[in-house]
Amino acid sequence: MPVERSCLLSGDDLYVADVHCQDPPHGWTELRPAPVFGLVMVRRGLVRGRADGVEQLLDPASVYVERPGCEQQFAHPCGGDAYTEIVLSEPQLASLLGGDPVVPQGLVFTTPELALEQRLLTARARAHADAFELAERALGLVGRVLAGLAPERAASGLPVRTAARRRLVDGARAALAAEPGLGLAELGRAVGCSPHHLSRVFRATTGEGLARYRNRLRVTRVLERLTEGEAELGLLAHEMGFADQAHMTHVVRRAAGLPPGRLRALLRAVP
Repeated sequence: MPVERSCLLSGDDLYVADVHCQDPPHGWTELRPAPVFGLVMVRRGLVRGRADGVEQLLDPASVYVERPGCEQQFAHPCGGDAYTEIVLSEPQLASLLGGDPVVPQGLVFTTPELALEQRLLTARARAHADAFELAERALGLVGRVLAGLAPERAASGLPVRTAARRRLVDGARAALAAEPGLGLAELGRAVGCSPHHLSRVFRATTGEGLARYRNRLRVTRVLERLTEGEAELGLLAHEMGFADQAHMTHVVRRAAGLPPGRLRALLRAVP
């Protein structure tokens, strides 16, 4: 069965891929244990799955949850299909489920909002968004799916008091101010909270996502360095946590209207 797999994000704790299955064979695949935790979110087509002998129908309005060790097999009754695959490490999974990585059984049905977030994730990856934003989007998707399976466990790591949430947000802002190149997982470790919970609390408290706030902070830092006459734009991009100089140029141009080189000349011309 020809399978086209495009990696959108790959890290120690999180893997996201866009998968297209073309001309699948008739009948069921070989019975195999799931090696990892993962979500399969069908975008197009229809898949039948068996998990420990229980058959499930997977369509674009549902999410299949792979549980490590579960014996599973699949069939493709309507021919080819396409889906988004999200895989989490056991520690990352445990952080989303109150410290316990055991995933409850069940099928989760999508909402229009969840379906949109799934497609925004793949669209932003194709637009070469940075890993921080993609990780935040992917973990948000996983968190919402797990909340449908085990709402109490999924919410157990969230601070409940307003003061506690504000301290968490201030801690994240301070960590980014000190080191704007931090990744999402590193930022979570710095403040002692799972990246998904941190992202939810940050958005609820400030009204915007971590990735957007981090970009605003990085752009202001870049502007300050350009005002000081920074000449090594590649080094500046690395220090600010951009993928490369082209990525920094794209973000700065979108935010400030001009590329860094033009901005440097303009800012240095101001008395």
